[in-house]
Amino acid sequence: MKPLFNLLSPAGTRARLSVLIFHRVLPQPDPLFPEEMDAARFDTLLGWVKWWFNVLPLDEAARRLRDGSLPARAAALTFDDGYADNHDVALPLLQKHGLPCSFFVATGFLDGGRMWNDTLIEALRLSDKPLLDLSGLRGANGEDLGRHELGADTARRAALGQLIEHVKYLPPGPRQACVDAIAARAEVEPPNDLMMSSEQVRALRGAGMQIGAHTVSHPILATLDARQVADEMGRSRDVLQALLGEKVSLFAYPNGKPGVDYLPDVHPGIARELGFEAAVSTRWAAARRDEDVFQIPRFTPWDRSRFGFGLRLARNLSN
Repeated sequence: MKPLFNLLSPAGTRARLSVLIFHRVLPQPDPLFPEEMDAARFDTLLGWVKWWFNVLPLDEAARRLRDGSLPARAAALTFDDGYADNHDVALPLLQKHGLPCSFFVATGFLDGGRMWNDTLIEALRLSDKPLLDLSGLRGANGEDLGRHELGADTARRAALGQLIEHVKYLPPGPRQACVDAIAARAEVEPPNDLMMSSEQVRALRGAGMQIGAHTVSHPILATLDARQVADEMGRSRDVLQALLGEKVSLFAYPNGKPGVDYLPDVHPGIARELGFEAAVSTRWAAARRDEDVFQIPRFTPWDRSRFGFGLRLARNLSN
């Protein structure tokens, strides 16, 4: 694969930057979400990436992309949200391979908080009910959330797929109220140790990793007005800067799809005005020199074989 990657991403002004995105690395595979990254799979993947690419810290990669000085086969690694397993599971593996990584933290969930989707996931995972009746609860388009079988993992997975899409685009307050109501009907008290503590964030930084902002409450920025967007971005930055005692220069848009989750003609300008130096989306591509460094794309193949993983990365580079 190296010769192919060299051809697709040479050094200098014609370089392309591959930025990989992750969210969690579980100690063991999750039967409810078998495609979720686990430690053994992440370890293998890091070995491939280290062999094929020159992995840089994201802030350095963004600067060198802009000035045309990237090395051949340039790449960066990122994590979004701030899960505790980023510290407990991913960090030791990154250290084993000697690779830098940037972690984007939604600060409102530090120290015992929980993201809305995890309230929903854990409610359905842990419920003893064979049938979950959510009649009367409404999704983002006013649809009734209905009744859902909770038998085998396949049934729970199907129910989660439907519910997440219905709930995701509710405004932050109603969204949280909705998932809390789902947990109550499931008769579940979800765990409160899924996200990092402040000390774990400091430990990541102390280990040489980068920390970036990811808003406070992980809202869909496209649903907020400009003042609310600036507040979410700025407050998350301020919390992290106070926690770390240094400037936080990187930002990741929640969910990250241009035109759906954030407004590409508006929100990059807000990030720039707030003093960030680069921001990342979840648009699938590899970044070229003329890329807006406040909308750097990211992509991670889902293939489990070395050849499949590498080939899909090559296709992403060639787009």
